[in-house]
Amino acid sequence: MAVGFAVAEGRLTVNARAVDLLPELRGAASDETLEKLTVHHLLSMTAGKIPSPMADKSKNRWLADFAEAKWQYAPGEGWNYCNENCYVLCAILHKVCGESVTDYLMPRLFAPLGIPRPFWESDSNGVESGGWGLYLTTEAFAKLMLCCQQGGVYDGKQVIPADWIGLATRKQAQSHGTDEHSHAGYGYCFWMNNEPGSYRADGVFSQLGMVFPAQEAVVVTTGGEIFADRTMDCLARHLPGIFMEEGETPETAPAHRALTLPPLPVLYQTPRNKALERKIEGRMIEFNQAPQAIPQLFGYPVSMMPLSVFFMSAEKAGHINHARLRFQRDTLKFSWSEGKERNTVLCGMDGKPRKCRILLGGIDFTVACTAAWEGSERLHVWIRPLESVAERRLTFVFKGDLVRMLPRSSPSAARVGAYISRFVGEMMPNPMIGQLMSNTLRKIAFVTEPMHFGVMK
Repeated sequence: MAVGFAVAEGRLTVNARAVDLLPELRGAASDETLEKLTVHHLLSMTAGKIPSPMADKSKNRWLADFAEAKWQYAPGEGWNYCNENCYVLCAILHKVCGESVTDYLMPRLFAPLGIPRPFWESDSNGVESGGWGLYLTTEAFAKLMLCCQQGGVYDGKQVIPADWIGLATRKQAQSHGTDEHSHAGYGYCFWMNNEPGSYRADGVFSQLGMVFPAQEAVVVTTGGEIFADRTMDCLARHLPGIFMEEGETPETAPAHRALTLPPLPVLYQTPRNKALERKIEGRMIEFNQAPQAIPQLFGYPVSMMPLSVFFMSAEKAGHINHARLRFQRDTLKFSWSEGKERNTVLCGMDGKPRKCRILLGGIDFTVACTAAWEGSERLHVWIRPLESVAERRLTFVFKGDLVRMLPRSSPSAARVGAYISRFVGEMMPNPMIGQLMSNTLRKIAFVTEPMHFGVMK
């Protein structure tokens, strides 16, 4: 959308060469293929470069990683989804607009839609990541998609140029993927759906904004299903058939199917262990950091934010330590440190989550937290950052003054490893090496959340 505004304002065109707009793309060595890369290629995912998904985002080499990645095909001669294409577009926009993409969009898009300034992950130069790390509420996401569905109009005013909506939401390239929902085509950062005329904005772990023009309908989901094809399978079974015509009711609409969800499970029914609570009340728990060595080796130290949240982040928290537990009538106050950052959350022990604010890896999160005893020695603490796609689940086991803490997450690290391994395996030109890398990543996932051993002081 930012590119669409820039095109309408005459700052660039979709046929402009990327190196003309962003000379920094040119490295020390000449690259004739790079000279052919255009804004259109970046928008339509036909650029031809796929930087390694394992590249360390904490280093200021994002643009260099893209420029130095090998060509899979010349620009326009193939298709492959690549988040870094969007990052390069953000770098171009910074150059031609003279400000960050977020600043550029505030008066043009976010403010007219009533969306407060969002957080968007960026590199050390303030260039937004583009293809990931934009934190929006479900309502804000729905406003964006509704504006698209209405041809760029919101609240009776033309917000996004209508011509750009037409270009961005129609097929610009033939897409492909590992599931049946990836083959209908790709526009400018929008996927085409199998339903004729329908399209979607598609974010990691089932963040979906789907438009059904024939029904004048928008469906938005925010969730944590790591394999989005499962979410798409579910939606495809019901949409657009579940929509009712004007004047119909659930009783008279034959296509309508009532959707019901099972009740949420009670975390644990075990009564609170008051004697043990008094023993550990307020005492400092120091953890041996040796188990962190392997996760640190791969650049992903164990954090209160699960791997699926910080995988692509430039700044990573990690090394959980110096924990304190303070028990109150129906809550648990849990404090811990990660490097220079220290946080405290309030966890509901009455089955009701409590909301708090924390700062990790330089990012503000709103978290909803619960805690409960299981048996006489096992304490569970669940922390869900509401802006993200995952939940951290800690299990404390107490034996005298010794403490074991097992970090787990939902989605699990094993599923995250399986998800990442799909793409890494596909990127390798040698199928045998690709399979080896894929299998290795699946196994690495099991050591990213090691048991922590601590002592109460």
